[in-house]
Formats: sequence, C-alpha cells, structure tokens
Amino acid sequence: MVRSYLPEGAITIWPSEMLNSRRLPHEDFQKTPEAMKLEDETHWVPQILGNEEEAIRKSILKLKSHGASAIDINMGCPVKKALRHNYGVALMGDSKYAAQVVRMAKGASELPVSVKLRVGPQKNLDELLDFLWNLESAGADWLTFHPRTTEQKRRGNADWGQIEKVGANLKIPLIGNGDIQTVEDVFALLEQTKVSMAMIGRAATARPWIFWQVGERLGFPPPSGRTGKAPSTAIEEGEEYGRFLESCFKIMLERFNENYAIRKFHFLVRTGAPWLSFGQDLFSKVTQAKTPEDILKNLQTFFSVPQPMLRKTELRQ
Repeated sequence: MVRSYLPEGAITIWPSEMLNSRRLPHEDFQKTPEAMKLEDETHWVPQILGNEEEAIRKSILKLKSHGASAIDINMGCPVKKALRHNYGVALMGDSKYAAQVVRMAKGASELPVSVKLRVGPQKNLDELLDFLWNLESAGADWLTFHPRTTEQKRRGNADWGQIEKVGANLKIPLIGNGDIQTVEDVFALLEQTKVSMAMIGRAATARPWIFWQVGERLGFPPPSGRTGKAPSTAIEEGEEYGRFLESCFKIMLERFNENYAIRKFHFLVRTGAPWLSFGQDLFSKVTQAKTPEDILKNLQTFFSVPQPMLRKTELRQ
C-alpha cells in the first residue's frame, strides 16, 4: 500500500519487519507474513536480528534467493525480547562484537549490509563515534541512525543535532530517522543534518502519501494509477486515510488468514489513528467489530463524515 504512493520513477529502500535469524532458515517464506514479498516489490532490504554466524549466513542466503537487495542488521530495537537474546540495541554495549556481527553478514554474500541503530548506552559523542567507526571498518555500507537512547524508547524528541554530528564523521552514507511526521520534516531533517537520506517510520502508517508529497517537491510525476496532486489539507488527508485503511485491510484478507489479518489491522490502526482528531473512536469501532465485514462497515461509517488529520501528534501514543 505504501508503495502505491511512491511517485512514478522514484526509488527508495523498503525494510521488512524484524526477522529472527535463528528462525529464518527453517521458515517457509510463502507462509511467513513478516518475510512475504510480492514479485514486483524491488529494493527490498530485510531487517534481521541475530548474533550467531551460522544462523546469519543461512538466513542471508535464503533472503537473497527470496529477492533481497541488501541486508539490514537491527541494533536499535529496545524491546525486552531482543535485549534478552543480545539482539537489537543490546549489541551496542559491545563495540567489537557488534562489528563482528557486521563481518558475519558481509561474509555471507555479496549483498550490501546496513545497520539500524540508536544512541544506545554511549555516554558521549566520542564513544558513539568509536562504535560507528568500528561498524564502518567492519564493512557496513550505510547506517541508519535514530537519536534516542534505549531508555527513551519512543518518548521525548529525537535530537537531530546528533544525526548531524554523526554524519559529519562518517565516510559511508547515513540515513537520519526520528520525528518525521510531515513532508516539511523530511526536508528540514535533510537540510539541518546534511545526511544522505531520511527514513520515515510510524507516521507512514497514517500518512503513506508523504512519499507522493515529497515527490511533488522534487518534480516527480504522480504515482502510477494516481492523478492530480497529493492530499494536503486536513480534510483531504483524512479522506485518503480512510481509503488507505480500507484498501489495506482488503489486501491483508487476501494474503493472510483471517485472524492474523484482523490482528495486524488492529495494530495498523492503533499506530496510525493518533493522527486523527477522533482516532481513539476509530480504533474502538475497529476492535469492537467481530468480523471482516463488520470492520469494513464500521470503517465506511466512520469516514462517511469528514475526519480531519492532524499535522503532528505525540509519536509515543
């Protein structure tokens, strides 16, 4: 669905959900929703959690055969499950071992390898840069940096100043991430930090046409199958959000079993609804519905009246 808003001729990187390298070698990718990919979905960069060489090697070779364009190592996930297994941001506590994980991934195939990370436990810029230089020396092709600490999780504001400082001290490309909610935020981050690219996360669950909005500013034509201008006013964006949710749910029902589709749709609405003035009411109506037909009916009823979309919201919601 997000790809359907990408301007004609534009290219970007598409990460997957987090994939556990211990389980990947034994999974059927045609039945594993997190690794499911359509034939025409290019520039797919699956994101793996892992710290064991054989599991990483087998996972990467399998992902390569499934159409991966590059491999992303997650060193930024702060959830307890990842920390317990020394995945995610836990790797930032051991600079040498984190670099070794990058070498493991680089040695598995010729695919580019990137690392997604956050500030982690480093107490100062020198320690953080030393950690990043180790990743660079180990062969990382680019980094994606989220400037919040592990303790912050999603709270507080992302410190773009840290992105700027990190980018100025790396030889490889840096992608900046954090607090991008609008098209203005995209260009503000690029201008302030001078990094190579900007990454949008949760706001894309509410405003996926932000890619269309960015494309308009860069002179790209509209997305294939779409005409005119991207939604821009609060009412236009609210209307488009309703169409997006309905279309997305129908695709989920086609691809997944019913229970999984409903569960994932609940998560999608819970993540994106805070950008609506009455988003909590929408989430309540969706979760109270017992069948897919009832969910679609409640969606249509809710969006039958104008539902203005907020420009900004508290991302931690």
